[in-house]
Amino acid sequence: MEFRNDKIDDFKEIFYQSKPDIERFHGCNKVSLYVDSTDDSVYYTHSEWDSEDALNNYRNSDFFKATWSKTKLLFSGPPCAYSLVSP
Repeated sequence: MEFRNDKIDDFKEIFYQSKPDIERFHGCNKVSLYVDSTDDSVYYTHSEWDSEDALNNYRNSDFFKATWSKTKLLFSGPPCAYSLVSP
């Protein structure tokens, strides 16, 4: 996710306030935040879930919708998301 420079602190506040609640969702094992090594306006979240169903339940929750509605206002470009599984 790429953020407007003046909104990075706002995003980090949203993330760190939301992280404990996300990790309490059924099926969530871990949520982490990373910043790009060459561009400090680009952040990545990485979450580990028991299953795709658990992730989708979170994505369909009122909590996610409320958090996402605040976060997307801070972007400077369109976000990307990927779902990964171990081979």
